[in-house]
Amino acid sequence: MIGSGLGSVRTKQWAALTLAVFGWIVAPAALAADCPGHPGALGTSRTLVVNPREHPRLGTMQYPETLPLADHEVVLTFDDGPLPRNSNQVLEILASQCVKATFFTIGNMAKASPEGVRKLRDAGHTIGTHTQDHPLSMNHMSIERARQEIDDGIASVKAALGDDADTALAPFLRIPGLLRADNVEEYLAAQGIQIWSADFPADDWHHISSSRVYDLAMKRLEAKGKGILLLHDIQARTVAALPRILNELKVRGYRIVHVVPTTPERPATPTEPEQWRLHPSSENVEIAHWPKTPNFIFADAGTLPAPSLSDFDWLDAQPSALTEPFDRLKRPAHGVPLPRQAPWPRLSELPMENATVTLPAPASSLFETPEGLRVVLHGAPSSGRAEQAGSSEHETRTKLVSADTRDSRRAARGKLRLGRGPGRNRQHATSRVAAHRTPAAAHRGPLKHSVQVKKRNA
Repeated sequence: MIGSGLGSVRTKQWAALTLAVFGWIVAPAALAADCPGHPGALGTSRTLVVNPREHPRLGTMQYPETLPLADHEVVLTFDDGPLPRNSNQVLEILASQCVKATFFTIGNMAKASPEGVRKLRDAGHTIGTHTQDHPLSMNHMSIERARQEIDDGIASVKAALGDDADTALAPFLRIPGLLRADNVEEYLAAQGIQIWSADFPADDWHHISSSRVYDLAMKRLEAKGKGILLLHDIQARTVAALPRILNELKVRGYRIVHVVPTTPERPATPTEPEQWRLHPSSENVEIAHWPKTPNFIFADAGTLPAPSLSDFDWLDAQPSALTEPFDRLKRPAHGVPLPRQAPWPRLSELPMENATVTLPAPASSLFETPEGLRVVLHGAPSSGRAEQAGSSEHETRTKLVSADTRDSRRAARGKLRLGRGPGRNRQHATSRVAAHRTPAAAHRGPLKHSVQVKKRNA
């Protein structure tokens, strides 16, 4: 069963390849005869018939499906016409290369130039619609308003075509600005109208040069390899770039495909589901499968022994082991268990042998000053003046007491002033109290010492 399935896939691939090669070799020769005066014309390689109800949305810029094209096949599409001064030139350029395209016409433009719509029909191009007024709000427009835009656009183009409008107008529509919406897509699908997005644009609606239009068209086509090209026949820059684009398509081996809808007399072109994707998934293309990695069988799948603690016996240290189960360890205040310590060797701490040695305290005799040296240093009075010193000592003590009394009174006044006045008065009062106390404090030490010396001498 598997072999037969692969055989059928390969048969379909060979059939598709044969058709592509056959069309590539034979079609240009036949078309050259059908394009008088242009023996080297690009031509149209084939006509693709599609059923809008089977594939309601096309163009990988927005949808998963696109036209079932082979490699190096291109479909040319033009929007927003007809505008006589530019659209007529586009028709002449396409005719010079015997190329067929698809035009998405605006209803108001068809009302303004019905003759331009009939020129599209007479030249054999496919005619679709592009709403009535080209609103750039279809993505948030009410379904009633969107339905009116769609239906009015179709009616205006049919009015321009005349009696054979039902057969000349294809059920193809491109939403202005590609601003899609679910309700709009559902309505179009119910009407059997196929929505055309694109696979790559050339940005010719922007204010760019014609050479830039050419560069973008070829660069994006090369990146895709095939697909639907979006252009505008109302732009002068497109008119200037189109001859160069068609010539480069021929040089690089690209082929033009003309798309038409099915009719009772014209059935759809046979295709496979994977052909409607720009790049088919690998499971649908047998040649894209990569070889699988073989399953190796190992002779010895045993595990290596785990190292023991004796292999890490560093510095003759003993590994620490837990003496009780881990769940019985003490827990901190917040209830989280203490982490288990790794049973690796610990570095031993050297004993501090000299850390407890204490130095002897110095004896108090080392700080005693000889008595004779004290007398010389402090200038003690002689014994003959002991009485005079005693009287002077009494007077000095009297003066010091009176001075202390005055200082205490001044200090009390200063505190009151400090509480009342600003910060600088506090500093000034403090400095004055210190100034009065400093002389008295300076005389107390020497006087007491001299009195002690006098008593010892006596």
